[in-house]
Amino acid sequence: MAEVLSPLPGLVATIHVKSGDIVSSGDPVVTLQSMKMEIPITAESDGTIAEVLVSEGDEIDTGALIARIS
Repeated sequence: MAEVLSPLPGLVATIHVKSGDIVSSGDPVVTLQSMKMEIPITAESDGTIAEVLVSEGDEIDTGALIARIS
């Protein structure tokens, strides 16, 4: 099982996937807002989204677990 982690602190602006969605490496999982910039956080491996652990509007820290890919 792969994990999608936040590389920086920020606000979860958009969630692009839901549990059960099939993703490929490089597909956007969420978009974070940090320092007035929007940063897409992408899947690092192919698979199926097992769970999304954040909600739009959440403030998250560096290293926060965003989603799991099986």
